[in-house]
Amino acid sequence: METVRSEDLLQHVQLLADDTFEGRDAGSAGGHAASKYLAMFFEKYGLEPAGDPGSFLQGFGQNYRNILGIWRGTDPDLADEFIVIGAHFDHVGYGSRNNSFGPYGVVHNGADDNASGTSALLELIEALADSELRPRRSILFCLWDAEENGLLGSKHWLDQPTVPLTSVRFSINLDMIGRLRQERLM
Repeated sequence: METVRSEDLLQHVQLLADDTFEGRDAGSAGGHAASKYLAMFFEKYGLEPAGDPGSFLQGFGQNYRNILGIWRGTDPDLADEFIVIGAHFDHVGYGSRNNSFGPYGVVHNGADDNASGTSALLELIEALADSELRPRRSILFCLWDAEENGLLGSKHWLDQPTVPLTSVRFSINLDMIGRLRQERLM
């Protein structure tokens, strides 16, 4: 677990919250750029694609896409059971009256919501890849899109699951895992 370092978490947050990704609005060019980066991360660390056939991406709705990857379990009797670990990677893009308290029309970077949860999920993947720990059950890592639009990504996956819902044993959601206020992290 020594690979989980605050510097690495900060680096992921800074990258995801950079203006380059234009606030990661679902279905936008910035959101798609972020999803490509995240899918490449899944591939780099040896996850098995769990989106549309042969892909880490699960397309849906108005050009939205979840990112899904499996860390396969080692126990032959439990490998077809899943722990789901999810976070949403989208944010509100440029901000509007519908999704922000202002200012409108400028990039809303979403460092806390939800580059923080996404970064924690990435660090967990890296820690598993760099360790000798091999879970008995499989882990399905999910990065949801369009959650800011009404939890659309996770709802889509529940309607169109890429593993049988009956095989899911536990689910963890990482959303806004930290918020710095008055020099205190909550």
